[in-house]
Amino acid sequence: MTMLLNVKDLRAYYGKVQALHGLSFSLNEGSLTALLGANGAGKTTTLRAICNMVRFTGAIEFDGKPLVGRSIGKVARLGIAHIPQGRGALINMTVQENLQLGAITRKNKFQIGSDIERIYNYFPVLKRRHTQQAGTLSGGEQQMLTVARALMLRPRLMLLDEPTFGLAPLIVRDLFGILGKINREDKVSILVVEQNAQLALELVDQVYVIETGRIVMAGNAKDIAKDEEIRKSCPGS
Repeated sequence: MTMLLNVKDLRAYYGKVQALHGLSFSLNEGSLTALLGANGAGKTTTLRAICNMVRFTGAIEFDGKPLVGRSIGKVARLGIAHIPQGRGALINMTVQENLQLGAITRKNKFQIGSDIERIYNYFPVLKRRHTQQAGTLSGGEQQMLTVARALMLRPRLMLLDEPTFGLAPLIVRDLFGILGKINREDKVSILVVEQNAQLALELVDQVYVIETGRIVMAGNAKDIAKDEEIRKSCPGS
């Protein structure tokens, strides 16, 4: 398999405070991977470092290209979509307008209409609400819209930070099911930060467990799920 993301000896800082202590991991193209750990472990910081949102040392390569020194916009144009924690929809714009805005940086505009229809196939509830303002949607629908807007970038890798936070269990399963479908059908690689370890272990392929800025466990999700130590490292397992 082709390596898509390669992270070596990643150390990240907030001012003088060091948050990551030498993380090294890789993602293959087409992978569906979870980064698990308790609050404050460094999961969010890892995603931010990949997008050059925090100061870091070490090496990060995407498809063989170094990400060091690239702006957030340039990282996105390489094919990395970052979906931070919390609802990201623009609440005063309609569903359709949010999706169109997601494609604003694309050079080729000819396939935007067909892309929107393809995304509506993943999120039929958004198609039914396409003329509604995003602020009138439920929390789960707003999170779906945030993911859908990121897909308008035609990313090769999606970084999702706690996409299920605050959502009802049924919506959580629906969202993870859709992410799995996007991974399989659109061949989008996904790295998801998640505190619900039990659910993540059921639905992803690979897992990295992080504690206090260090990776303490890594492997196939089915194997990790059998390890009793996972219950000590991650809530919800």
